[in-house]
Amino acid sequence: MSKPLSDHDKKKQISVRGLAGVENVSDLKQNFNRHLHFTLVKDRNVATKRDYYFALANTVRDHLVGRWIRTQQHYYEKDPKRVYYISLEFYMGRTLQNTMVNLALENACDEAMYQLGLDMEELEDMEEDAGLGNGGLGRLAACFLDSMASLGLAAYGYGIRYEFGIFNQKIVNGWQVEEADDWLRYGNPWEKARPEYMRPVHFYGRTEHHPDGVKWVDTQVVLALPYDTPVPGYRNNVVNTMRLWSAKAPCEFNLKDFNVGGYIQAVLDRNLAENISRVLYPNDNFFEGKELRLKQEYFVVSATLQDIIRRFKVSKFGSREIARTDFTKLPDKVAIQLNDTHPAMAIPELMRVLVDEEKLGWEMAWDICVRTCAYTNHTVLPEALERWPVDLFAHLLPRHLEIVYEINRRHLEVIAAKYPGDIGRLSRMSLIEEGGQKRINMAHLCIVGSHAVNGVAQIHSDILKATIFKDFYEMEPHKFQNKTNGITPRRWLVMCNPGLAEVIAERIGEDYIRDLDQLQSLRNFVNDDAFIRDIAKVKQENKLKFAVHLEEHYKVKINPNSMFDIQVKRIHEYKRQLLNCLHIITYYNRIKKEPNKQWTPRTIMIGGKAAPGYHTAKMIIRLITAIGEVVNNDPVVGDRLKVIFLENYRVTLAEKAIPAADLSEQISTAGTEASGTGNMKFMLNGALTIGTMDGANVEMAEEAGEDNLFIFGMRVDDVDELDRKGYCAEEYYNRLPELKQAIDQIAGGFFSPKQPDLFKEIVNMLMHHDRFKVFADYEDYMKCQEKVNALYKNPKEWTKKVIYNIAGCGKFSSDRTIAQYAREIWGMEPTLENITPQTAVKSTR
Repeated sequence: MSKPLSDHDKKKQISVRGLAGVENVSDLKQNFNRHLHFTLVKDRNVATKRDYYFALANTVRDHLVGRWIRTQQHYYEKDPKRVYYISLEFYMGRTLQNTMVNLALENACDEAMYQLGLDMEELEDMEEDAGLGNGGLGRLAACFLDSMASLGLAAYGYGIRYEFGIFNQKIVNGWQVEEADDWLRYGNPWEKARPEYMRPVHFYGRTEHHPDGVKWVDTQVVLALPYDTPVPGYRNNVVNTMRLWSAKAPCEFNLKDFNVGGYIQAVLDRNLAENISRVLYPNDNFFEGKELRLKQEYFVVSATLQDIIRRFKVSKFGSREIARTDFTKLPDKVAIQLNDTHPAMAIPELMRVLVDEEKLGWEMAWDICVRTCAYTNHTVLPEALERWPVDLFAHLLPRHLEIVYEINRRHLEVIAAKYPGDIGRLSRMSLIEEGGQKRINMAHLCIVGSHAVNGVAQIHSDILKATIFKDFYEMEPHKFQNKTNGITPRRWLVMCNPGLAEVIAERIGEDYIRDLDQLQSLRNFVNDDAFIRDIAKVKQENKLKFAVHLEEHYKVKINPNSMFDIQVKRIHEYKRQLLNCLHIITYYNRIKKEPNKQWTPRTIMIGGKAAPGYHTAKMIIRLITAIGEVVNNDPVVGDRLKVIFLENYRVTLAEKAIPAADLSEQISTAGTEASGTGNMKFMLNGALTIGTMDGANVEMAEEAGEDNLFIFGMRVDDVDELDRKGYCAEEYYNRLPELKQAIDQIAGGFFSPKQPDLFKEIVNMLMHHDRFKVFADYEDYMKCQEKVNALYKNPKEWTKKVIYNIAGCGKFSSDRTIAQYAREIWGMEPTLENITPQTAVKSTR
């Protein structure tokens, strides 16, 4: 019998990783050694693992540079319409492996490293995550960049180069502790500073009204220094750009007000200006009205619009002098997509530039602005909606406040003409909220200033039109669209789950990676025993690999034959990690009650970060860890139930956990999760979903067949009905003995014997002011979990459902989402054609 294949040999057989040609490998080795030689400074002749990582990263980067230059040159010559995706968050994760996948270099690099006696996975592990995002919104932006490049769109991602991204989470004695994410500590090989495109951004000051227009004077200036990161498309030679702005104080900063002896202090005060790009605000779905945050929002918008207009003016092929001054053509050449209201300042800023600087009349400027901008809404939770105090605005951006007032004046005139005497409608639709301190409603500003407004799943878009934006929908129904979110199959299948990608490619070829709808043809294999076996085998290998990872990091022995039941996402009451906790406790109590019964073994993993100021979320983490301490140390339960809190959940941990999952928990209260994208990642990677009819779960059930998901709980209408009659938690508590037992255990200190009242606030919230109605769905959730257990005992039937799910994933590619944005909002046409590289250069120095 032949000996089993080594890990390295197994990888070589995975065709989706690209071919490892002999010439290719020898070139890579040569370039790697050249980079290593120049990395090692003269006083160090022993290379560290980090040195090897940087040498490999620079070697791979060489393969991007020529394509990058060629792509930008191609756009300059062809002068296509360009799309600018502005976002305060880009949650990119690691770049090395994704670049190798998209350039078809993975096997060649692996072989080159192997021949040099290095392990590529170990080198990949040296890379820091670019954690410039909180969760779904920031990761969506990253998936969109990948799809825009893969679809050949002339696209640019614009954001902030935060010095510190989302905090690293440590669990200490069961509590979350935050640690600064110093991700740039060792340098970033993927970025290129572009000081030649530095732009001034103005704050504070006052306005002067003259016969020839308005001047904004006496401002403080901060410089925006751009850093460019290449964004490669999937094997099409396209390399787009993500441009992130960093704040720099100008040389003369504070020195003009030189007080005697004030020089040192003046130089130290440069930090105040540079703080703008220091740190990502760590809130997900929560608005914190801080001046620094508003500065960040205007900073990215102002620098980006200067860049957009500069490019618009010079982009006439064959000529460098300013070629375009006719701004009526701007909407034909530029699309601006606002990722939530965070970049909403783009609307008044574009108006300021057109009216005050380019001297256009208001009506023409407004028409240009509306036709250029489009707005994506990401949430209906009231606490997440941005409402900036007018006095903060007046102080920081006085000219923009005047412009917002003028936009609002004209907006209210239109409403008054259309709905005479309807005062209620005027006050509901105003951009300015009166009462208490006056605030600017940024969502209203975005709707009025955009030609398209979209939600991110069908149910979410319908809720927008029926509730928070109802008045706007009645007035301008043509503006409202749906664009269901998607994920990139490059990172979320080919890269993180090559075994599954290969099993699929063996049956239907490799083209599905660029056209995920082709997965539909897997339905032909749903009764193919060999295919069922292959799918189950890949899952088992992924579970074993993740189990090893967990045992190394958590010192908990995992039963790899147990069901891996995973809920990973930001910790938030609406996502109902507490409902999951109640299931865990109930299942534990059942095992304890009948220890000799044949229970389906489960390893339940919950992971996610809590915003540092969100007390309830931090208590939820403490409850999860407390439950784990009891359950995992109970000899009666043994390895039939384990509870693990996955520390520091981030993109890189998701790439390990998701391929190993059997069950995906998507259990938000119906009507609260706008879309979700983790749900799609689990589905694509062969997990089954237990979930409510919320967000994209609704469309997942539609695509895969509702019988192939475990759907439970109230629908949106049921939630509304319960709101009307009044939700009474005690009613459920008194009617359901197992629920009562679980709550009494939490309240009585069963999970916190040293501090019996540790969780009294959580119990009090659940019993008396639970906005998200955890108890109302408890009973149905428990019944649904019993169905999950029963099916898991029949691996063949389980795997058939898995195949239906994978086959139904086509819709959830971000390629489909972006193609729809392009055609239905931006007026652009995607293409799957390759850009021809200028020359087939072996490497670009």
